[in-house]
Amino acid sequence: MAHRHGHDDHDHEHDHEFEEIVVLEDEDGNEHECAIYDFEFEGRSYAVLFPLDDPEDGGLIYRLELDEAGDEVLMEIEDDEEFQRVVAFLEAEDDN
Repeated sequence: MAHRHGHDDHDHEHDHEFEEIVVLEDEDGNEHECAIYDFEFEGRSYAVLFPLDDPEDGGLIYRLELDEAGDEVLMEIEDDEEFQRVVAFLEAEDDN
């Protein structure tokens, strides 16, 4: 399950610069357009995907890694401590 990056506890405008729009297919074959905000943190690459069909729902946070072919792939962040550090980084970035 992917983690969500929402802002239920405070209200503000997002200042993220979106790199691109991608279309993802879910397990039911439904397509979803998402804006991607990617960033570096602690020497790793991460991405937040914001579904364009429901932008108020927050974003999904993934780690970006390279597969065997050298293509970037989205990986779920399974370590809760790593996820919490990434969320704290994003929230601190939003506060600036």
